[in-house]
Amino acid sequence: MTMEETVAGLVAGLRKGTLDSRRAIVHQLADLGEEAITPLIDAMEREEDADVRWYIGGALVRIGRPAIGPLIEALVTSNDDDARRYLAAALGGIGEPAIGPLIDLLGSNREDVRGFAALALCRIGEPAVDPLLKSLDRTSGVQHTCAALTLWKMGELGPEALQGYFERKEEK
Repeated sequence: MTMEETVAGLVAGLRKGTLDSRRAIVHQLADLGEEAITPLIDAMEREEDADVRWYIGGALVRIGRPAIGPLIEALVTSNDDDARRYLAAALGGIGEPAIGPLIDLLGSNREDVRGFAALALCRIGEPAVDPLLKSLDRTSGVQHTCAALTLWKMGELGPEALQGYFERKEEK
């Protein structure tokens, strides 16, 4: 049985399983490791059921760091905004290791890609604040603006950090 067939069989179980069986399937999918990343992303892009997409994203989060590059690539190349929401959520769920690549996407020439990257960074939250502030010092144009707007969208933590950043800049 190929990896694609294995992933497809497990994903089918996500469509009809109980909560406990779905959680177990997420663990099974994650245990397949790096080899399952591309079939999982393909399944997420084809899937129509939001719950199933969520569970697939959970498996990708559990795989972790090795999934970042393929998730970033899918986020940029997919034409399905619903799938990209779940791709971005998976990147946000992976957390700190995804921050740098997501900040890089804030400089994309595509507004939609920048928006999904910002959503993922907001989901990461506090660990993304300092890297976003540092990116303000080394970027310009749209990436700089998007980093500032992402901080602004982070709730209380981001705007406070952003205000402090600009106050320090004025003092210099």
